[in-house]
Amino acid sequence: MIWLGIETSCDDTSAAVVKDGKEILSNLISSQIDTHKLYGGVVPEIASRKHLEAINPLINEALARAGKEWSDIDAIAVSCGPGLVGSLLVGVSAAKAAAAMLDVPLVGVNHLPAHIYANFLRENPPELPAAALLISGGHTCLAVMEAHGRFRFLGETRDDAVGECYDKSARIMGLPYPGGPEIDRLAKQGNRKAIHFPRPYLNESKYEFSFSGLKTAVLQYVKKNPDFSMPDVCASLQESIADVLARKTMNAAEEFGLKRLLIAGGVACNSRIREKFAKECERRGMELFIPPPILCTDNAAMAACCAHYEYMNGKRSDLSLDASPALPWGID
Repeated sequence: MIWLGIETSCDDTSAAVVKDGKEILSNLISSQIDTHKLYGGVVPEIASRKHLEAINPLINEALARAGKEWSDIDAIAVSCGPGLVGSLLVGVSAAKAAAAMLDVPLVGVNHLPAHIYANFLRENPPELPAAALLISGGHTCLAVMEAHGRFRFLGETRDDAVGECYDKSARIMGLPYPGGPEIDRLAKQGNRKAIHFPRPYLNESKYEFSFSGLKTAVLQYVKKNPDFSMPDVCASLQESIADVLARKTMNAAEEFGLKRLLIAGGVACNSRIREKFAKECERRGMELFIPPPILCTDNAAMAACCAHYEYMNGKRSDLSLDASPALPWGID
Protein backbone atom coordinates (compact mmCIF):
# COMPACT_ATOMS: atom_id res chain seq x y z
CA MET A 1 0.00 0.00 0.00
CA ILE A 2 1.50 3.33 -1.09
CA TRP A 3 0.86 6.30 1.20
CA LEU A 4 1.35 9.99 0.54
CA GLY A 5 2.04 11.67 3.90
CA ILE A 6 1.72 15.40 4.61
CA GLU A 7 2.94 17.22 7.73
CA THR A 8 2.63 20.98 8.41
CA SER A 9 1.86 21.21 12.12
CA CYS A 10 4.45 23.87 12.98
CA ASP A 11 7.24 25.36 10.87
CA ASP A 12 8.45 22.36 8.83
CA THR A 13 6.68 21.52 5.58
CA SER A 14 7.06 17.82 4.83
CA ALA A 15 5.81 15.35 2.23
CA ALA A 16 6.65 11.65 2.09
CA VAL A 17 5.84 8.51 0.19
CA VAL A 18 5.80 5.39 2.37
CA LYS A 19 5.11 1.77 1.43
CA ASP A 20 3.16 -0.49 3.81
CA GLY A 21 3.80 1.77 6.80
CA LYS A 22 7.50 0.92 7.09
CA GLU A 23 9.47 1.52 3.88
CA ILE A 24 10.32 5.16 3.20
CA LEU A 25 10.42 5.80 -0.53
CA SER A 26 10.89 9.55 -0.02
CA ASN A 27 10.68 11.92 2.92
CA LEU A 28 11.30 15.60 2.16
CA ILE A 29 11.37 18.43 4.69
CA SER A 30 11.41 22.14 3.92
CA SER A 31 12.72 23.90 7.02
CA GLN A 32 11.87 27.49 7.99
CA ILE A 33 14.54 27.79 10.70
CA ASP A 34 16.53 30.48 8.91
CA THR A 35 13.39 32.62 8.60
CA HIS A 36 12.21 32.28 12.21
CA LYS A 37 15.73 32.59 13.63
CA LEU A 38 15.47 36.32 12.93
CA TYR A 39 12.62 36.53 15.47
CA GLY A 40 13.97 34.12 18.10
CA GLY A 41 11.09 31.67 17.61
CA VAL A 42 8.31 30.57 15.29
CA VAL A 43 6.00 33.33 14.02
CA PRO A 44 2.68 31.57 13.21
CA GLU A 45 1.55 33.92 10.41
CA ILE A 46 4.89 33.62 8.63
CA ALA A 47 4.90 29.84 9.10
CA SER A 48 1.52 29.36 7.41
CA ARG A 49 2.53 31.56 4.45
CA LYS A 50 5.74 29.58 4.01
CA HIS A 51 3.75 26.33 4.05
CA LEU A 52 1.53 27.67 1.28
CA GLU A 53 4.57 28.42 -0.84
CA ALA A 54 6.23 25.06 -0.24
CA ILE A 55 3.49 22.44 -0.08
CA ASN A 56 2.65 21.74 -3.74
CA PRO A 57 6.24 21.73 -5.08
CA LEU A 58 7.31 19.55 -2.16
CA ILE A 59 4.58 16.96 -2.77
CA ASN A 60 5.49 16.76 -6.43
CA GLU A 61 9.16 16.38 -5.56
CA ALA A 62 8.36 13.64 -3.02
CA LEU A 63 6.50 11.70 -5.71
CA ALA A 64 9.36 12.16 -8.16
CA ARG A 65 12.01 11.07 -5.63
CA ALA A 66 9.93 7.97 -4.86
CA GLY A 67 9.55 7.18 -8.57
CA LYS A 68 5.77 7.33 -8.25
CA GLU A 69 2.93 9.03 -10.11
CA TRP A 70 -0.21 10.43 -8.55
CA SER A 71 -2.04 7.36 -9.86
CA ASP A 72 0.22 5.11 -7.74
CA ILE A 73 -1.00 6.62 -4.45
CA ASP A 74 -3.40 4.35 -2.53
CA ALA A 75 -4.15 6.62 0.44
CA ILE A 76 -3.40 10.04 1.94
CA ALA A 77 -2.18 10.70 5.49
CA VAL A 78 -2.03 14.09 7.17
CA SER A 79 -1.30 15.48 10.63
CA CYS A 80 -4.48 17.31 11.68
CA GLY A 81 -3.39 18.45 15.15
CA PRO A 82 -2.17 19.59 17.57
CA GLY A 83 -0.15 22.51 16.25
CA LEU A 84 -0.47 26.00 14.80
CA VAL A 85 -3.91 26.35 13.28
CA GLY A 86 -2.79 28.23 10.16
CA SER A 87 -0.02 25.75 9.50
CA LEU A 88 -2.27 22.74 10.05
CA LEU A 89 -4.91 24.11 7.69
CA VAL A 90 -2.43 24.18 4.81
CA GLY A 91 -1.61 20.50 5.18
CA VAL A 92 -5.17 19.36 5.86
CA SER A 93 -6.49 21.30 2.86
CA ALA A 94 -3.82 19.83 0.57
CA ALA A 95 -4.54 16.31 1.84
CA LYS A 96 -8.29 16.63 1.35
CA ALA A 97 -7.81 17.99 -2.16
CA ALA A 98 -5.49 15.09 -3.04
CA ALA A 99 -7.85 12.48 -1.58
CA ALA A 100 -10.81 13.94 -3.46
CA MET A 101 -8.88 14.17 -6.73
CA LEU A 102 -7.63 10.57 -6.52
CA ASP A 103 -10.75 9.15 -4.84
CA VAL A 104 -8.60 7.34 -2.27
CA PRO A 105 -8.93 6.99 1.53
CA LEU A 106 -7.91 9.90 3.76
CA VAL A 107 -6.62 9.39 7.31
CA GLY A 108 -6.02 12.35 9.62
CA VAL A 109 -3.62 11.53 12.45
CA ASN A 110 -2.73 13.03 15.79
CA HIS A 111 0.73 14.59 15.56
CA LEU A 112 1.76 13.35 19.03
CA PRO A 113 1.45 9.56 18.64
CA ALA A 114 2.61 10.00 15.04
CA HIS A 115 6.01 10.97 16.46
CA ILE A 116 6.11 7.66 18.34
CA TYR A 117 5.36 5.85 15.08
CA ALA A 118 8.65 7.10 13.65
CA ASN A 119 10.09 4.11 15.54
CA PHE A 120 8.06 1.74 13.34
CA LEU A 121 9.63 2.94 10.08
CA ARG A 122 11.91 -0.07 9.91
CA GLU A 123 11.95 -3.62 8.56
CA ASN A 124 11.48 -5.16 12.02
CA PRO A 125 9.28 -2.76 14.01
CA PRO A 126 9.11 -2.92 17.82
CA GLU A 127 6.84 -5.40 19.54
CA LEU A 128 4.19 -4.06 21.90
CA PRO A 129 3.50 -3.15 24.67
CA ALA A 130 6.18 -0.53 25.25
CA ALA A 131 6.80 2.66 27.20
CA ALA A 132 6.55 5.72 24.95
CA LEU A 133 8.21 9.06 25.68
CA LEU A 134 7.61 12.08 23.44
CA ILE A 135 10.01 14.99 23.96
CA SER A 136 9.84 18.01 21.67
CA GLY A 137 9.66 21.79 21.59
CA GLY A 138 5.98 21.85 22.43
CA HIS A 139 5.33 18.54 24.17
CA THR A 140 6.65 16.30 26.92
CA CYS A 141 4.41 13.25 27.29
CA LEU A 142 4.79 9.78 28.78
CA ALA A 143 2.48 6.90 27.90
CA VAL A 144 2.22 3.14 27.62
CA MET A 145 1.68 2.01 24.04
CA GLU A 146 -0.42 -1.07 24.71
CA ALA A 147 -1.24 -1.87 21.07
CA HIS A 148 -1.50 -0.03 17.77
CA GLY A 149 -3.87 2.87 18.24
CA ARG A 150 -4.17 2.24 21.99
CA PHE A 151 -2.18 4.37 24.41
CA ARG A 152 -2.47 4.62 28.19
CA PHE A 153 -1.59 8.23 28.90
CA LEU A 154 0.49 8.62 32.07
CA GLY A 155 1.50 12.26 32.27
CA GLU A 156 2.74 15.39 30.56
CA THR A 157 4.39 18.68 31.40
CA ARG A 158 2.51 21.13 33.59
CA ASP A 159 4.25 24.15 32.07
CA ASP A 160 7.23 24.33 29.72
CA ALA A 161 7.98 21.34 27.53
CA VAL A 162 11.56 20.12 27.58
CA GLY A 163 12.30 21.75 24.20
CA GLU A 164 10.96 25.07 25.47
CA CYS A 165 13.30 24.80 28.45
CA TYR A 166 16.23 24.35 26.10
CA ASP A 167 15.22 27.27 23.87
CA LYS A 168 14.46 29.67 26.72
CA SER A 169 17.64 28.74 28.58
CA ALA A 170 19.62 29.31 25.39
CA ARG A 171 18.06 32.76 25.02
CA ILE A 172 19.06 33.57 28.61
CA MET A 173 22.65 32.71 27.75
CA GLY A 174 22.59 34.65 24.48
CA LEU A 175 22.64 31.58 22.23
CA PRO A 176 20.82 31.59 18.87
CA TYR A 177 17.51 29.90 18.08
CA PRO A 178 16.89 26.99 18.06
CA GLY A 179 18.63 26.59 21.38
CA GLY A 180 18.60 22.81 21.80
CA PRO A 181 21.30 21.97 19.24
CA GLU A 182 23.51 24.82 20.47
CA ILE A 183 23.28 23.68 24.10
CA ASP A 184 24.01 20.10 23.06
CA ARG A 185 27.07 21.22 21.08
CA LEU A 186 28.50 23.33 23.90
CA ALA A 187 27.70 20.75 26.58
CA LYS A 188 30.21 18.35 25.03
CA GLN A 189 32.95 20.77 26.12
CA GLY A 190 31.62 21.18 29.68
CA ASN A 191 31.45 19.42 33.02
CA ARG A 192 27.95 18.11 33.69
CA LYS A 193 28.69 17.93 37.44
CA ALA A 194 29.89 21.54 37.67
CA ILE A 195 26.50 22.98 38.71
CA HIS A 196 23.73 21.16 40.51
CA PHE A 197 20.56 22.45 38.91
CA PRO A 198 17.27 21.21 40.43
CA ARG A 199 15.61 17.99 39.25
CA PRO A 200 12.04 19.34 38.91
CA TYR A 201 9.15 17.07 39.85
CA LEU A 202 11.51 14.15 40.32
CA ASN A 203 9.64 12.90 43.39
CA GLU A 204 6.28 14.65 43.01
CA SER A 205 3.40 14.07 40.57
CA LYS A 206 4.55 10.61 39.60
CA TYR A 207 4.61 10.84 35.80
CA GLU A 208 4.14 14.55 35.19
CA PHE A 209 6.91 16.99 34.32
CA SER A 210 7.73 20.63 34.94
CA PHE A 211 10.66 22.47 33.34
CA SER A 212 9.74 26.12 33.93
CA GLY A 213 11.57 26.20 37.26
CA LEU A 214 14.71 24.74 35.72
CA LYS A 215 14.79 27.58 33.20
CA THR A 216 14.43 30.02 36.10
CA ALA A 217 17.33 28.32 37.91
CA VAL A 218 19.50 28.89 34.84
CA LEU A 219 18.46 32.56 34.78
CA GLN A 220 19.32 33.03 38.46
CA TYR A 221 22.68 31.30 38.08
CA VAL A 222 23.66 33.40 35.07
CA LYS A 223 22.69 36.62 36.87
CA LYS A 224 24.70 35.70 39.98
CA ASN A 225 27.70 34.49 37.98
CA PRO A 226 28.37 36.95 35.13
CA ASP A 227 31.61 35.14 34.25
CA PHE A 228 29.89 31.76 34.05
CA SER A 229 31.25 28.95 31.92
CA MET A 230 28.84 28.46 29.03
CA PRO A 231 29.84 24.80 28.43
CA ASP A 232 29.45 23.95 32.13
CA VAL A 233 25.99 25.52 32.34
CA CYS A 234 24.90 23.71 29.18
CA ALA A 235 26.27 20.37 30.36
CA SER A 236 24.75 20.73 33.84
CA LEU A 237 21.38 21.77 32.42
CA GLN A 238 21.34 18.76 30.10
CA GLU A 239 22.18 16.45 32.98
CA SER A 240 19.26 17.71 35.04
CA ILE A 241 16.87 17.20 32.13
CA ALA A 242 18.24 13.77 31.26
CA ASP A 243 18.02 12.64 34.91
CA VAL A 244 14.36 13.62 35.25
CA LEU A 245 13.32 12.10 31.93
CA ALA A 246 15.18 8.85 32.53
CA ARG A 247 14.09 8.36 36.13
CA LYS A 248 10.38 8.90 35.47
CA THR A 249 10.40 6.82 32.30
CA MET A 250 12.25 3.92 33.91
CA ASN A 251 9.89 4.03 36.90
CA ALA A 252 6.95 3.71 34.50
CA ALA A 253 8.58 0.82 32.66
CA GLU A 254 9.14 -0.97 35.98
CA GLU A 255 5.62 -0.33 37.26
CA PHE A 256 3.96 -1.67 34.12
CA GLY A 257 6.45 -4.48 33.48
CA LEU A 258 7.65 -3.11 30.14
CA LYS A 259 10.77 -4.36 28.37
CA ARG A 260 10.78 -1.94 25.44
CA LEU A 261 11.06 1.86 25.29
CA LEU A 262 10.15 4.10 22.36
CA ILE A 263 11.47 7.68 22.42
CA ALA A 264 10.55 10.28 19.80
CA GLY A 265 10.34 14.02 19.11
CA GLY A 266 12.88 16.67 18.22
CA VAL A 267 14.63 16.61 21.60
CA ALA A 268 15.33 12.89 21.08
CA CYS A 269 18.18 14.14 18.85
CA ASN A 270 20.00 15.31 21.98
CA SER A 271 23.20 13.33 22.42
CA ARG A 272 23.20 13.25 26.24
CA ILE A 273 19.58 12.10 26.42
CA ARG A 274 20.29 9.32 23.91
CA GLU A 275 23.39 8.27 25.85
CA LYS A 276 21.61 8.34 29.21
CA PHE A 277 18.70 6.21 28.03
CA ALA A 278 21.01 3.76 26.26
CA LYS A 279 22.89 3.13 29.52
CA GLU A 280 19.73 2.88 31.62
CA CYS A 281 18.09 0.44 29.21
CA GLU A 282 21.22 -1.69 28.95
CA ARG A 283 21.43 -1.86 32.73
CA ARG A 284 17.82 -3.07 32.94
CA GLY A 285 17.89 -5.39 29.93
CA MET A 286 15.38 -3.24 28.01
CA GLU A 287 15.18 -2.70 24.27
CA LEU A 288 15.58 0.97 23.33
CA PHE A 289 14.18 2.43 20.12
CA ILE A 290 15.04 5.99 19.06
CA PRO A 291 14.59 7.12 15.43
CA PRO A 292 17.49 8.58 13.47
CA PRO A 293 17.61 12.39 13.87
CA ILE A 294 15.87 13.08 10.53
CA LEU A 295 12.82 11.16 11.82
CA CYS A 296 12.85 12.81 15.27
CA THR A 297 11.87 16.24 13.97
CA ASP A 298 8.49 16.84 12.30
CA ASN A 299 8.24 14.77 9.13
CA ALA A 300 5.55 13.30 6.89
CA ALA A 301 6.88 9.73 6.97
CA MET A 302 5.83 9.38 10.61
CA ALA A 303 2.32 10.62 9.73
CA ALA A 304 2.08 8.06 6.92
CA CYS A 305 3.30 5.27 9.20
CA CYS A 306 0.79 6.18 11.93
CA ALA A 307 -2.01 6.42 9.37
CA HIS A 308 -1.17 3.00 7.94
CA TYR A 309 -1.60 1.27 11.30
CA GLU A 310 -4.77 3.22 12.06
CA TYR A 311 -6.14 2.40 8.61
CA MET A 312 -5.49 -1.30 9.26
CA ASN A 313 -7.56 -0.86 12.43
CA GLY A 314 -10.43 0.50 10.35
CA LYS A 315 -9.97 4.25 10.68
CA ARG A 316 -11.04 6.56 7.85
CA SER A 317 -11.48 10.34 7.69
CA ASP A 318 -13.89 12.13 5.40
CA LEU A 319 -13.63 15.46 3.63
CA SER A 320 -15.04 17.25 6.70
CA LEU A 321 -11.69 16.69 8.41
CA ASP A 322 -10.51 19.93 10.00
CA ALA A 323 -7.40 21.26 11.73
CA SER A 324 -7.48 20.80 15.52
CA PRO A 325 -4.77 23.00 17.07
CA ALA A 326 -5.39 21.79 20.64
CA LEU A 327 -5.97 18.10 19.82
CA PRO A 328 -5.13 16.00 22.93
CA TRP A 329 -3.14 12.77 22.81
CA GLY A 330 -5.38 9.84 21.88
CA ILE A 331 -8.11 11.97 20.28
CA ASP A 332 -8.41 12.42 16.52
